[in-house]
Amino acid sequence: MKVLSESAAPADQGPSPVANLFTLPHGIIGFKDYTQAELLYVPDHLPFLWMKLQRKTGEAVHFIVIEPAGLVPGYSPELFDADAEALGLRDASEAMLLNIVTLKSQNPLEAVVNLIGPIVVNRRTREARQLVVANYSAYSAHWPLVDATANRASA
Repeated sequence: MKVLSESAAPADQGPSPVANLFTLPHGIIGFKDYTQAELLYVPDHLPFLWMKLQRKTGEAVHFIVIEPAGLVPGYSPELFDADAEALGLRDASEAMLLNIVTLKSQNPLEAVVNLIGPIVVNRRTREARQLVVANYSAYSAHWPLVDATANRASA
C-alpha cells in the first residue's frame, strides 16, 4: 500500500468542497486514529484519487484510491446487513466505494487494488468505514489493475 507523508502529497489547492470530506470514526486498518478524510482530485492522476487521512492533531497520511466502477470488470461487492445498517445506508445509491491501490516500484502498470476491504462512504451522511465485503471469497486484496497479459500484448 502506498502511504505518503504530507510533504510527498499533492500540493494543497485551497479549501476543499464539502463533498470531498468525510469521517471515518474507526479509521482504517493500521490507522485507527486517522478519522478525518478528504478526497483530492488531481486531473493528471486520474483515475487515481488521493485520500488524505488526518488525525485530530493535524498529522496526515495519503493513500491512492480508485472508485472501482468502470475500472474493475464484474466487481459487485455485497455488504453484510449489519455493516450497511451501521453506516445508515438506505439503498445502494447512497454508497460510494473507494478501493486502496498499492503501487509496486512506483510503477502504475504494476498497481494492485484491494477489492476485499473497500472504504464505503455514505454519500448522505459523509460517514465511512473500511469493511470486508460479504462476498470476499470472489475477490482479491491484490487484484492487478492492469492485466499482465494486456501489458505483454502491447509491448
